[in-house]
Amino acid sequence: MQLEYTEQQNAFRAEVRSWLQANVPAEPLQSFDTEKGFQQHREWEAKLYEGRWGMITWPEEMGGRGADLLQWLIFEEEYYAARAPLRVNQNGIFLLGPTLMEYGSDEQKKRFLNGMATGKDIWCQGWSEPNAGSDMAAIRSTATLSEDGSHYVINGQKTWSTRAVWADWCFGMFRTDPDSQRHKGLTFILVPLESEGITVRPIPQLDGLPGFAEIFFDNVKVPVDCRLGGEGEGWGVAMATAGFERGLMLRSPARFQETAKRLVNLYKANQESADQDPAVRDAVLRAYLDAEAYALTTYQTACRLIQGGKIGAEASTNKIFWSELDQQMHGLGLKILGARAELLAHAPDAGEVGTWLDGWLFSQSGPIYAGTNEIQRNIIAERLLGMPRK
Repeated sequence: MQLEYTEQQNAFRAEVRSWLQANVPAEPLQSFDTEKGFQQHREWEAKLYEGRWGMITWPEEMGGRGADLLQWLIFEEEYYAARAPLRVNQNGIFLLGPTLMEYGSDEQKKRFLNGMATGKDIWCQGWSEPNAGSDMAAIRSTATLSEDGSHYVINGQKTWSTRAVWADWCFGMFRTDPDSQRHKGLTFILVPLESEGITVRPIPQLDGLPGFAEIFFDNVKVPVDCRLGGEGEGWGVAMATAGFERGLMLRSPARFQETAKRLVNLYKANQESADQDPAVRDAVLRAYLDAEAYALTTYQTACRLIQGGKIGAEASTNKIFWSELDQQMHGLGLKILGARAELLAHAPDAGEVGTWLDGWLFSQSGPIYAGTNEIQRNIIAERLLGMPRK
């Protein structure tokens, strides 16, 4: 595959790089899994919006740049290379935003998209439940339409809700037909988390910070104009959202390319000790090549989509590949660092060491979120390989 950029794309890259150099905070922001860090990242979202860099693939009239997927890939490469802050509102911008553009009314787009883009409204997901993880068709939380049809009354529980501790809104599916089964009778509803009857309970991550939460709904009233799509049509809306999550748009190859570059530098800085295990050098090379291969595959997919193609079940292969690659690279980084990785991780001057341990902890969730890798392998077997269900 010959990857070459046009003059226009090179000019776009230069514009992105210049803005990031002028605006990326000199000191890293605190983790957005802390209250102070969450607010810092909210302010960063507003800064990105001012430069129209917050959601470049959105239409210009909605605060974006109308960028195509190749420009998005270029932007992501520069963004990660600049060590810019992670996106606290990725659930809104990358998942719900495109879904709203496809299924939302004009009134809903005007109401929600601007707040989402500016960081004023941070969104969390309301997918998983105690007995409905990757199998969203098992959702049991209910939304009952009032007699006058003006609002829903929601009861139930959502769990593993990313960013829910300090988020403003939740999007998710609720069962509006109590007699329905599986994917039928589900409705996609947007819920303000300040509503009476909502309790948010933080769930600590491996690092002790509350990156997730449980949300309890006790007779929560939500106006009917917060329904996205028709009643009972939530499965189709949610599958569009899940497609954005599991496919091309959320997992930028630049993220893994930058990790691979850091891994190579780490190996070079510790080569004498690392070479005591001859397998380490080969593993570093393989990780770098895999990251590059994933990037080229993503460029190929982007070109196909621009030309009118579609991405289907093969998105599951992407998800397995990048999640397991992320684990492998961070595990290899810790192996190169040895015992000092854990000893120095939480020291004030931990620097790069702390980054590798934090990255390894986060990578453990990769095969779980966005649909477990076990579910993805089932999809591959049934939809790509044509194998029968058990």
